[in-house]
Amino acid sequence: MKNLLLITFFLHSLCNAQNARPEREAFILKLAVDGEQYYNMEVNKAPYFIKEKILQIYPGDQLFIETEIKGDTIFSMKVVAENKFPKKTIILNFAQEIDGRAHQQMMLSVTNPFDKSLIYDAAMYRVGKDSRSKTSIIPIRPGLINFETWADIIITLVLENWRFEI
Repeated sequence: MKNLLLITFFLHSLCNAQNARPEREAFILKLAVDGEQYYNMEVNKAPYFIKEKILQIYPGDQLFIETEIKGDTIFSMKVVAENKFPKKTIILNFAQEIDGRAHQQMMLSVTNPFDKSLIYDAAMYRVGKDSRSKTSIIPIRPGLINFETWADIIITLVLENWRFEI
């Protein structure tokens, strides 16, 4: 019986580890600017979460963020390859919308799987700016998808302080 429990624990841990995506692979970020020019940046291989529950995303990211909830608190978060637990997985999509070769807008969609409104803080790094800027985010009602849009060309967003509306 003890061996069976150990084997079950090992297999469960192995399956969860195979679904985890702790790091993004290196890539070249290419953003349309004005129909003729592009902004290019080399993004190195790095963790999605730069610190505990502080997520850095880039245009083109489509992520499943699996959470652990303790009481009324988001206790932990991790990026996973598959949405195996939809009731505790936030779905996030960040993209640049273009017309021809010209920038139109940036859009972030976030799906809230919880039975409470979801809130987080956001800051952006924009093309042509040297520092990060905070941006406002609308709380996401239970079970719904929120769409945030910006006219700026955003290189990366930092999302943090994930919590439930009280």
